[in-house]
Amino acid sequence: MSQKNKSDKPKLKFNKIFNIREMREHKVKTAIYFIIRTILVAIIVYAVINGNWENVMTCALSFVLLMIPSFIENKLQIDLPNVMEVIMIIFVFAANVLGELGAFYEKIPIWDTMLHTLNGFICAGVGFGLIDILNRNKRIKMNLSPLFVCLFSFCFSMTVGTVWEFFEFGMDMLFSKDMQKDTVIYTINSYLLSGDENKITTVKGITDTVVNGQSLGINGYLDIGLIDTMKDLIVNFIGAVVFNIAGFFYIKGRGKKSKFVENFIPQRK
Repeated sequence: MSQKNKSDKPKLKFNKIFNIREMREHKVKTAIYFIIRTILVAIIVYAVINGNWENVMTCALSFVLLMIPSFIENKLQIDLPNVMEVIMIIFVFAANVLGELGAFYEKIPIWDTMLHTLNGFICAGVGFGLIDILNRNKRIKMNLSPLFVCLFSFCFSMTVGTVWEFFEFGMDMLFSKDMQKDTVIYTINSYLLSGDENKITTVKGITDTVVNGQSLGINGYLDIGLIDTMKDLIVNFIGAVVFNIAGFFYIKGRGKKSKFVENFIPQRK
């Protein structure tokens, strides 16, 4: 082996690890990665100094999640569109750092709704891309209709959304978290309160909730998670439906380029 080839080996390994060519070609994506990772490092240092280990774990989880797009592209040989990858990066930051550490879920009422809607849309794109890759693979005998591809994409998105709600419920039950946010309601319809399984009692105009003889100080009754969970699944549903309407027409007009839809569909390298 020549001296030149030997000297090139470390360079090749460095380029493979950091994907220098891609970093040069996609400067916006690289800049966003750099900024978000720098912020995460700063938060970790600050949290360690103050002994806030929960924030450290949240940031560490964010680092792991930020590695998923690169893992998909390098190990699974699936190309994620740059727009989709940037949105995934920002989504992780918005959910973990701004949402949890910055308390945006409490400060901005629509924050959680916005993220779950986006999650439904993006996951539909992932499911759409995966089944479409198989459908177009000549080595696999599949000839699925556009409707079936969209059905798979929709089910994939809803499954991811449902599993996430399982995770939230598990964290609340096992670790006393409050991921399934409370909702104040003013009416209750209940068989249990009526004492008769054939009769519903309706309590309207609730102005106070008392627990163990002490008022919670809220104007209404506290629903602990059910409404939040159903709202999250409904907006996930909306996001998935919106994508698949666009995806259906994308497949039907395969010859015509639809840049918007292609920005959210993974492709095989």
